[in-house]
Amino acid sequence: MLEETEKLLGITQSDLVDLFINAGIAILIAIAILIAGLKLAGFLSKGLANLLEKRNTDKGLVTFLRSFVSIFIKLLTVITVFTQLGVEMTSFIAILGAAGFAVGMAFSGTLSNLAGGVMILLFKPFRVGDFVEAQGVTGTVKEIQIFHTIMTTPDNKTIIVPNGPLSNGNLTNFTMQPTRRVNFTFSIAYGEDFQLAKKTIMEVIHEHPKVLEDPAPFIALAELADSSVDLTVRVWVNKEDFWDVFFFINERVYERFNEVEGLSIPFPQMDVHVNNPSN
Repeated sequence: MLEETEKLLGITQSDLVDLFINAGIAILIAIAILIAGLKLAGFLSKGLANLLEKRNTDKGLVTFLRSFVSIFIKLLTVITVFTQLGVEMTSFIAILGAAGFAVGMAFSGTLSNLAGGVMILLFKPFRVGDFVEAQGVTGTVKEIQIFHTIMTTPDNKTIIVPNGPLSNGNLTNFTMQPTRRVNFTFSIAYGEDFQLAKKTIMEVIHEHPKVLEDPAPFIALAELADSSVDLTVRVWVNKEDFWDVFFFINERVYERFNEVEGLSIPFPQMDVHVNNPSN
């Protein structure tokens, strides 16, 4: 029976045993290479990130390079594993190239996200830690990765935004400039003293030490609305003091308008005149 099998396959029992042994060794080596490559990818990417952070490299560039190095080493590991298993390198590269073309056509959006990540790192419209508004979301930039940028909203939600649209669309960076203007609209009723209201608001503005004197605070009559006289108020602050000043002035103006005689905050109202025709 054994002799008939050997004649049919054209291989001896010892050759068959050697074949299984060699195949088993190749598979074990390939598994070892795969495990070592994955661990090496994590080790090198983390080590590179630590090195760049010690040199005070831009955090966005650190996260981008860390992701790139990890993916690159993993790709090399997969190629090495296939080579160890006996796949011809030239054939594998040809197959990989054809597959890459097909995948590139299917995932053109992913490639645009990669290009967008590179553009963000080159031109730096924002950095890690900046507070930005883009693609309909607002938040603080936490990481700039190869394909996506990770943001955290003020109410602590994590948002992942693709780099492609982020690099090509409109973006507002609230952190880039050292100062910001705080805008208010306060209203008084018709017939009340505009100059008194202006003086009262200016006193409130000067109560807060973080309001900048240059540019000087600005107050003007903005609109004669249906039920109120509206005042526009503009003050300048350092970017980190924006919300502190915003909430303080809103609260104090409300309190002062209730305290100062002759000032009040109006509410929508309508005068109705009824004609009583004589019988």
